[in-house]
Amino acid sequence: MTRSLAVPSRMDSIDSERFGAAVRFVRTHDTAAVLAEMLPELTAAEHAAVAGHCTFAHTAVLVFPEDAGELDKLFTAHGLVPVADGPSTVVRRRLAVRHGVRDDRLPVRIVRADIPAADGNDCEIEVFVLMGEHDQIAAAERADSAESHLALATGEIDDITLNGLRAVLTGRGKMRSDGGGYNPHEDATILYFACTSGRALSYRRLELHVAGHHPEVLGTHLGETQESGHRLLRLLTGAWTTQALAVTAELGIADRLAVAPGLPVAELATLTGTDSDALGRLLRYLHDLEVVEPAGPGFALTDTGALLANEREHSLHALARLYGGAFYESFGALDFAVRTGNTAFDEHFGRHHFEYFAADPKRAALFDSAMAASAAIFGRVGHLIDTAAAHTVVDVGGGNGELLARVLSVNPELRGVLFERESTLDRARVTFERADVAGRCELVAGDFFGTAVPSGSDIYLLSRVLHDWADAECDAILRRCAAAMTADAQLYIIERLLPEDDSRSLTPAWDLHMLCNVGGRERTTTQFRELLGAVGLEITTCDELPLGFALLRVRHTRTAR
Repeated sequence: MTRSLAVPSRMDSIDSERFGAAVRFVRTHDTAAVLAEMLPELTAAEHAAVAGHCTFAHTAVLVFPEDAGELDKLFTAHGLVPVADGPSTVVRRRLAVRHGVRDDRLPVRIVRADIPAADGNDCEIEVFVLMGEHDQIAAAERADSAESHLALATGEIDDITLNGLRAVLTGRGKMRSDGGGYNPHEDATILYFACTSGRALSYRRLELHVAGHHPEVLGTHLGETQESGHRLLRLLTGAWTTQALAVTAELGIADRLAVAPGLPVAELATLTGTDSDALGRLLRYLHDLEVVEPAGPGFALTDTGALLANEREHSLHALARLYGGAFYESFGALDFAVRTGNTAFDEHFGRHHFEYFAADPKRAALFDSAMAASAAIFGRVGHLIDTAAAHTVVDVGGGNGELLARVLSVNPELRGVLFERESTLDRARVTFERADVAGRCELVAGDFFGTAVPSGSDIYLLSRVLHDWADAECDAILRRCAAAMTADAQLYIIERLLPEDDSRSLTPAWDLHMLCNVGGRERTTTQFRELLGAVGLEITTCDELPLGFALLRVRHTRTAR
């Protein structure tokens, strides 16, 4: 529904109120107070680091007086004397883009007045002024207050320091890039940031006013800036991205580019059995996704795109095909999962995904390859587990044996046991033979719901198993593991961890995936502690792994020993 905006004939009371609020804010805040209000997620040390480079500089408002006399009255009413008046570059361009007019038709000026901050340091109110017949723009801007903000100012700093400040603000500070520009009249680079949290704030935008011209940093910042509609369209077309990546893997496009970067598109089309024009259009989209980059007469894979090639170490080729195949189909029934709490995959395909993939050798092989595609997390595990007094390691539900093979490879003194369903063991034999550890590994057929876990081992592995199941099934699995473990045995769990707070993470996406496709869930560390505590186990350490995973080291609780 279109919002009806009243069009005032003279300076609106909203302008006066915002002007007064900006003046009061300066008089009651200093740098520390501004940082505490705008960046509450930062630690005291991080606040001090930011304050070491920045100081509270001004508040800013946009007003629409009918003439200069009205503006003078506004300053006089608050005991202020304008000390600077110059043309605006950045805000004028922002208004022009937002309202679809030429910026040379928006004579925006900046008028400033000095105000001491709460700590007595020099500060200002910065007033963007647009006079003339701009009633529709004025009405919209008064409704949205898109240009009101606080500013931190830096002195002369280098690009490394400036990039560090940006990283803090957009990282732990949880702000997003929100435009900016270079103002040649002031020789200053302006970077805007917008608050992404839902908390109530006096101001939701922050300006970093940086002395000098920093074109590379500004270019990066503007590249990360997206209007709300732009951001939503990017999100809405995420399904197109999934399919583009899956097709690039499925049709061997990435494999060809891996061995022949810069191949002409027509030649690449011939080699991959694709239409030259259509392939060119796909490659243009992949370039926008930073998966390929121009090279010679064609394109080459970026470091990201190289992971789509099948023979690349740590390749995600199989994962791309899986996510663009059966899981892509089942996500079309996500509404069913959200409405009922039941698994959309089962609803769409008529059976659980374990049964679906096991029923067809090609599908089973793809699934195993996709699960092994996250092998980047496995390399460190063999070094992180404590093998000092260990002789045997049991991988419970270890799939095709990729993890166990890697652990045995870096720990030649260990013997291994793979505990898996009979249907998977043949593929595991191939894995162990390829890794030259078959002579040190025993394969035991079983189901951790109906078969006792092999007992008496020193180390147990449970990798990406618990997230497949609800709490009741996890309790049963963990009880069987606890029963098999001696008093001094160690259990190592590999899972993605949900953040305990609202920190950004890969894991919420996989949590929704587990709801839609598997019937399980991702969990926080606290939730894992509760599951483990119920069966007499406790977490002793937690190590971070690549791709958002963690390695939990678990033992029997002292009271249980």
